[in-house]
Amino acid sequence: MDAAAGPIVRPYAVTRGRTRPRGEPLDIVAILVATGRQPAEPGRLSRHQRRLLALCRRPHALADLASDLDLPFGVIRVLAGDLVDSGLVSVQRWAPATPSVQPHNDPNLLRRVLDELRAL
Repeated sequence: MDAAAGPIVRPYAVTRGRTRPRGEPLDIVAILVATGRQPAEPGRLSRHQRRLLALCRRPHALADLASDLDLPFGVIRVLAGDLVDSGLVSVQRWAPATPSVQPHNDPNLLRRVLDELRAL
């Protein structure tokens, strides 16, 4: 324990030695939401997984969860992957806009921006 920083736990100890999730890796911008299902064996969830599950009651991006829990992204990816595999959390993947609605492809918008820049 470090008095200033709190308990020191190595990331591999938090993930039980794993560096990758068992299933498909989660994207940094993936949105996680708790499904409302209860764990079959609540005692088997780690302290970090319980905190992660509590935060996921509201939609959170994976990157935000890492920040909120003050854990490395790789650790959160493994822990969240376990929760997804057990059906406690669902993943809403980020989908980029279609080319037809991306504003940088709209020539009228680009002309208006250019006109406004010239007016400055």
